[in-house]
Amino acid sequence: MTPVTYLFVPATRTERVAKAFAAGAHAVIIDLEDAIDAGVKDEARAQLDAFLTASVQPVWIRTNAVTTQWFEDDLALVKKHPEKIAGVMLAKTESPFEVDAVNDGSAENIAVIALVESAAGMLALERICAHPRVTRIAFGSADLSRDLGCEDAWDTLQFARSQVVLHSAAAHLLSPIDGVTFALDKPDVVERDAALAARHGFGAKLCIHPSQINPTLQGFAPTAQQLQWATQILAASASGSGAQRLQGQMIDRPVIERARQILQRHESFQATLP
Repeated sequence: MTPVTYLFVPATRTERVAKAFAAGAHAVIIDLEDAIDAGVKDEARAQLDAFLTASVQPVWIRTNAVTTQWFEDDLALVKKHPEKIAGVMLAKTESPFEVDAVNDGSAENIAVIALVESAAGMLALERICAHPRVTRIAFGSADLSRDLGCEDAWDTLQFARSQVVLHSAAAHLLSPIDGVTFALDKPDVVERDAALAARHGFGAKLCIHPSQINPTLQGFAPTAQQLQWATQILAASASGSGAQRLQGQMIDRPVIERARQILQRHESFQATLP
């Protein structure tokens, strides 16, 4: 299935990668950016180099932003291990030209998850989404709230989230990845945030601890009420008689397709839910 959980692992703790996959993470992002202090960037990159040389399962690499002094070295490491890299999560993406820097013609095409986490990045969303190497947008809620000077909360950032979903859909990208929930010992909070993300059109979530994986999956899974509704809709539409009325609701093709999406999502989740 398309990844729903993306779990961060610091580049200095690559021994956690196997544990992350074992915990059920659909994708692992090895972080060279926020999790690594400036003074140990080179050391972290060297550790990651050694890990990639021996690793088997492809991972994503979050590089430092294109505008930083560390990006070129990060990119050189990615290009050294193309078969071990699922793609690059590009931190603080603010323009399609920064995505160009990942794929500069000297390497095979590298898939890019553009991490949009600034006001400038939000204003460039349409052009970033249109870049042929961008496969998905990730929403950096914490950095965006800092940039905007607002609270990192659903009500304050809902408009920005809606823009990410809208432009991703218009560009026919995978449904975007919602940002991190920082609560580590409150699975109900993680599940609530994941359910909100799913409700608003996101298809995945960034995680910072293995304990967040199952609550995230539970939040994205269709509810019993949604499943009942979808089952009734498809049963009623089986006659193929076009638009019709069911329990006071008009059923036509968009409604039927939405019901089918819900049931397909439910089926795909059965293999990953505990």
